[in-house]
Amino acid sequence: MTAPSLRSPPVKAHRAQSYRFRGGVARVAAWQGRTDVASLALHGPDAPSPRALRRLLEQLQNAGYREVVTNALGPVASLPLVDVGFAVKGRLHLLAHDLENLPAPSGQTRRATRADRAALLATDAAAFEEFWRFDALALREAARATPRSHLRVATAPPGPSGYGLFGQAGAAGYVQRLAVAPEVQRRGLGHALLSDGLRWLGSHGAKRVYVNTQEDNDRALALYLRAGFRQLPVGLHVLGREL
Repeated sequence: MTAPSLRSPPVKAHRAQSYRFRGGVARVAAWQGRTDVASLALHGPDAPSPRALRRLLEQLQNAGYREVVTNALGPVASLPLVDVGFAVKGRLHLLAHDLENLPAPSGQTRRATRADRAALLATDAAAFEEFWRFDALALREAARATPRSHLRVATAPPGPSGYGLFGQAGAAGYVQRLAVAPEVQRRGLGHALLSDGLRWLGSHGAKRVYVNTQEDNDRALALYLRAGFRQLPVGLHVLGREL
């Protein structure tokens, strides 16, 4: 895994924007608060054509971005980006859960409030390596990636020490984010967040739930397998390229 190269960011700030292409939408925001690196999230049933991608990359370059990193993409969606110079930055396992035989509510989590956000971002920064961390904008964009989302918090002294973000789009559910502070891991908070999030997704009509995790994150993979997820034969990739 190679992180974006370090450069002095331009002074110009960027707001999150959407670019439509035939068959979907590209959502662009500053990556981890860096105004020289764009976070590119592709949504929709079809991947953009190489022509549409080249046009988008030109627009990003004109806006002051010098590098771009994608969301997690499957093999089919990745191919057009590889054709225009993107390379793999990170590899992810993809898992699915059919929402059968869910455990009882854990009683260890609650719905998040606005006052929790700073603590949740601090937890995220402690739980993930720099390349995979969420800042406030990334968390907000992840919550907006699905028509319905739900944020749950697990608390251990002195305060919120873990959170799970869950999204639903029709019959599909997604574990968008699951983070537990290192000092309180192995206390069942991750399992509690996951169980309560899965129950919420099932109660709102989801039939199957998907989650991804880095290939080298053995602890997270083991957690998902214990919770009833099964690993799918095809993984995901995060791609990137310089502009």
